[in-house]
Amino acid sequence: MSDIAVEYSQHRSGLAVTRGNASGRLARIFKRILDVVVAAALLLILAPLLCLIAILVRVSSPGPTIYPRRVLGVAGSEFYAFKFRTMVSDADRVLTADSDLGRRFNENMKLRSDPRVTPVGRFLRRLSFDELPQLFNVLRGEMSLVGPRMIAPEEASRYGAALGRRSSVRPGITGLWQISGRQEVDYDTRIALDLKYIDNWSLWLDLVILLKTIPAVLSTRGAY
Repeated sequence: MSDIAVEYSQHRSGLAVTRGNASGRLARIFKRILDVVVAAALLLILAPLLCLIAILVRVSSPGPTIYPRRVLGVAGSEFYAFKFRTMVSDADRVLTADSDLGRRFNENMKLRSDPRVTPVGRFLRRLSFDELPQLFNVLRGEMSLVGPRMIAPEEASRYGAALGRRSSVRPGITGLWQISGRQEVDYDTRIALDLKYIDNWSLWLDLVILLKTIPAVLSTRGAY
């Protein structure tokens, strides 16, 4: 069993005492039902937009339409989160070829004015349209509409002893980080927001985050 899975198991044992009541289990079941219903409805409603975006990505630069990002799920399991490709097809080579660019990326796992992002990709990122394919991940049970941020396996060590808590829930398409400034928030604060969400989770909190996501996306604050 991996270290992440052990920490996850220990954390879930604690949750069984604090959240193991019938109402808590019912709330989690309702959260999953809400995820499936809303994700399916959005995919149907947004189908024309998804098709248009796919065409724009495909014709604007060489490379695949969908970028599968390897991320951590529940109990440290790994899966591929789907996104519309927003970067040039050789983005990894560009990053490794520029040591200063690589250093700045490793500090925050994000880059302001990232030279690898295509013009269409920059537009998609500003409105978070690049993340719409993750609705399929929600249907597959790998993600939730609301949750902590997606993180790559190489980011796990940054959570230290809190990794078990981080791995106890599905990552979300939106969450506290997305409504708190996105890229303007430093990495330590992102971790704190993830853990705050996990420790204070409720259906009401999910609803508040979903409602705040719309104006946060439209404002494009912290999007780059």
